[in-house]
Amino acid sequence: MVQILDNPWRGRGLGADLEMPCDDAAAVTALLAQCPAHQATPLRDLPDLAARAGVARLWVKDERGRMGLGSFKALGAAHAIAREAAAVQQGDWAAALSGRVYVTASAGNHGLSVAAGARLFGARAVIYLARTVPDSFAARLAAKGAEVRREGDTYEASMAAADAAARAEGWTLLSDSTWPGYTALPLLVMEGYLQLAAEAADQIDAAPSHILLQAGVGGLAAAVAAHARRVWGDDPCIIVVEPAAAPALIESIRAGRVVETAGPASCMGRLDCKTPSMIALHGLARDADRFVTITEAESLGGVAALAEHGLDSTPSGAAGLAALLAGLDLPREARVLAILSEGPEVG
Repeated sequence: MVQILDNPWRGRGLGADLEMPCDDAAAVTALLAQCPAHQATPLRDLPDLAARAGVARLWVKDERGRMGLGSFKALGAAHAIAREAAAVQQGDWAAALSGRVYVTASAGNHGLSVAAGARLFGARAVIYLARTVPDSFAARLAAKGAEVRREGDTYEASMAAADAAARAEGWTLLSDSTWPGYTALPLLVMEGYLQLAAEAADQIDAAPSHILLQAGVGGLAAAVAAHARRVWGDDPCIIVVEPAAAPALIESIRAGRVVETAGPASCMGRLDCKTPSMIALHGLARDADRFVTITEAESLGGVAALAEHGLDSTPSGAAGLAALLAGLDLPREARVLAILSEGPEVG
């Protein structure tokens, strides 16, 4: 670990009047019940990997097969678009959002969710990618019917371009991050992620003592942490894992406000976000116990170790487990819940 920070805001957050993530998955579950492509992803009990990590139990919520899109992000933007379609449709779901254009920036998986959701309900999707995003993701987005545009060398630069396009064209910006004046749709994205947390809580056979949550802008981590507190209260120790090259949350927690960080590009590309989501930060300031950053080598070592156990993923998808395997120094009696958030790179 490069940094380890115990959260000084735990239990109280950064302010009583701040907007927080939702913690109730009921609305998401009800909407997904109408989707024929939806089914729960597995929670894997992995005793061999637990022994390797030096803990008593290890459960891994395996999101690699989520709705055929290969990551937890299938639950996010597509859910937000489905909620908008449900509000306006008059019987024909396939044309519910005809004429709408959703635009966003993505490192890959969020864009796939936007593209899939838009196509399902008759809208268009325009996805801005930084030049550092692999061509394989651009090809997958195009195959889902999205228009792909390249802009800038970082996620932040591509997001600025998407925001500018939304303003210029009258399109709907659908980011997975939040900032002052922009919260409504990203909150629906985060709400979608509650589904995997609710499934894990139903599937697990004992309450976890520790929960590992990898984070980029922090939407997944904040949603899962909020639901974990709803289900298990204060008992689990919730640990947020970020790349050392993109320590947006840990530095914002240290400062007590949203801060923009800097660093080199990370192999954990989907987590390589230099500025956190405002609402995710608020939620994690209240709900997370500890923030840690991991090196590129620790991340790649985790990917290799997981592959030996048949759990192929990417540095982004495996980051939480990589921190555990790199020596997070948990008690031997620890019962750990982690998320394998995406499958391996395609093409």
